[in-house]
Order: sequence, then structure tokens, then C-alpha cells
Amino acid sequence: MNAPLEFTAPEPGQPWLRATLRGALRVLFRGLMRPPMPVMLQRLVLRSLSTSILAPRGLLRDTGCLAGRPCEWHRPQGGSHVVLLYLHGGAFITGSPATHRAITASLAKRAGVAVCALDYRLAPEHPFPAARDDAVTAYRELLEAGFPASRIVIGGDSAGGNLTLLTALEIKRQKLPRPAGLICFSPVTDLSGTAHHCPPAGDPLIHPAWVDQAMTLYCPSGLDRRDPALSPLFADLAGLAPMLVQVAEDEVLRDDSLRLATRVRAAGGWVRLERYPGLWHVFQTHTGVLRTADEALASAADFICRQVEGGA
Repeated sequence: MNAPLEFTAPEPGQPWLRATLRGALRVLFRGLMRPPMPVMLQRLVLRSLSTSILAPRGLLRDTGCLAGRPCEWHRPQGGSHVVLLYLHGGAFITGSPATHRAITASLAKRAGVAVCALDYRLAPEHPFPAARDDAVTAYRELLEAGFPASRIVIGGDSAGGNLTLLTALEIKRQKLPRPAGLICFSPVTDLSGTAHHCPPAGDPLIHPAWVDQAMTLYCPSGLDRRDPALSPLFADLAGLAPMLVQVAEDEVLRDDSLRLATRVRAAGGWVRLERYPGLWHVFQTHTGVLRTADEALASAADFICRQVEGGA
């Protein structure tokens, strides 16, 4: 844990490529992933947008079952005794292991570890706490399968970042051995949505109406959305595993990450906050295209290797 606690990446370069991606995302993602588009069609849109993902070579991919849920494994050909339990994003209502292979396969390759992407239950069919419970049960089953906690890292992006934190808090509450580390890419930490950032360049990915729709479908009626059970920003964050948080400057959820880092440090925890200017929500999905996405995932892989006892 010798890495500095704060890091701001240099300007990302590739201006024409970034402008092209920004425009495409604004039309194809932000323009479609919101009401009045029904959730089932949103899921189809996200699957369609992710069909062109090319996984890196040298990995073994197979499917399995964990916590009674399907999961997708990415393993280096030489095997690994280290596992990253990955919880995908998608506003709690969309997404799957298949839609996030750009991140999961890249982390498996770069860190040389096994990555298990859990296909947890989604709202509105399964509102809170179904997804969190699936993740906690998956962690328990990894322990029971022989993976020591010192060789398990939990990570996720956006809604999956929220679930990463809620899972860690539930692990602490249940007095289970804590994982070696936590990775959060642009996590949702305050589901009340009262402190959204307004980037001057705009967020090309997330439409506020999509956030409102997702929260209505996911959050139980009558439960304050600032309740720590939903919003880890307001939980007791003491005693959590070391944490890596990556966030872009051009996203409405930027301040969720900044406030999280402040709260973790105030609770005596260790967190490295990485800020990426000129980019947007979960830009890491553009690995292999954007150089900064490659650099961010390389940093995450380095974090995994540093936190896991004895390496991979």
C-alpha cells in the first residue's frame, strides 16, 4: 500500500476518438437507456452495444453457478488461486456478465487472476436486497470452496460498485473474514441523488431520468434512500478492506466517489482515489480503444496484486 492516496491522471489525449465515442454514447446509450424505454428493451440495447467486445487472448472462459445464480469465469491458462468477485453495473436493472467482459476479461489477463462475474438478480423483478444478498452468498460460497479471504478481492462498477460496498459492510456485520481488497469504478454511494455533479462537458452516458427510473424500481417504498442499507456513503465505513476508487470528471456520479473517499479516511480506512479528466462514467469499458482505459485497468490489476497475500 505504498501507492499515493490521491492520483489525478493527465489529460487523456486521443481527442478525435474521445469526441467520436462521446457522440455515439450520447445517442446510443444516453438517448435510449431511459424512460419511456421499457426495462426489457433497455436490457436488449445494452446487450446489443456490448456484442462487439473482444476478450483478450490467453484466457479460459466458462460458465458456472454461484449463490444459486449463473456466473461467468475468466481464468488465465496457467490457473490462479486468487479470485476477483466482480459485480457488474447497469443501474440495478440491466447488465450481465456478458455486457461487462471488456472489464472482467482485461482484469483477469492483466492481474493473472480468476475473475468470477456474478449474474445477480435484477430489479424490478427482484428489488433490494436481492442483489446484495446474492453477492454476500457468493462470497460465502467462495470461502467454502477453499478460497481464503486473503485471496479474494471484490469489485464492481456503478451499481456494482454500490453492491461491492454493501457486500463488504454485510461481511463485516456477519463477522466473516474480510476480503483482501475492494475495487469501485464510479460507484453509486448515495441513492438519494441529492448531490449529483454537473460536468461542464456534460455526461454522455447517464441521463438523470434513467437514474430516477432505476431507483424507483430498485428501492423499497418507504425506505429512506439515504439509509445505510441502500447508500453506503452513510454507513459506518470503519474496518473495511483497502479500497481503490476510480472516477471520471465528466459524470454525474463523480461526487459519490469523492465523498466516499473522504468518509473512508475519516473512519480510519485506506483508500486510493484516482480521478480521470476528460472522460465519462465507467470509461474502463473502452479498454483496447482508449489508452487511459488501459492505464486505469492496469492500475486496478496492480492494486489486486498488491493486496493479495503472496500474489496470484
